[in-house]
Amino acid sequence: MSTPPSYHEYHLALLQSLFDTIKAQTALLDQVPEESNELFMERFSELLTQLQQGDHDSLYQGQDILCQIIARYPQIAHLIPRDLLWYFGGDCLHFMPDEEIAQFQLLDEHRAEAEARGEAFDWEQARQLLQAH
Repeated sequence: MSTPPSYHEYHLALLQSLFDTIKAQTALLDQVPEESNELFMERFSELLTQLQQGDHDSLYQGQDILCQIIARYPQIAHLIPRDLLWYFGGDCLHFMPDEEIAQFQLLDEHRAEAEARGEAFDWEQARQLLQAH
């Protein structure tokens, strides 16, 4: 049985997928002035690199990037995984209803308990189980 990805790895994979999705939306990107869009995508790419290197100080930049996606590309805001809004927190939480925040808080508590016991915690599986109830 393979070890589930860490909390950080799981969210990094979601962020990479979101980046790839936005990059593939060329018609969408054409709606924003090219220079502005290139700068945004560069910042997004830098965020991915920083997080891959374990730079958790870049979480504020992640908040900024996600909030910009919602503002710049409202037609694809629904593609942002809800997990990323929670992961980056701060201003991103304004886009989550209270019930959803409560669910993520519960998941965080379960994760903390598992880590305190020295156990691996499968964030994705736990989230799916919680949503099934």
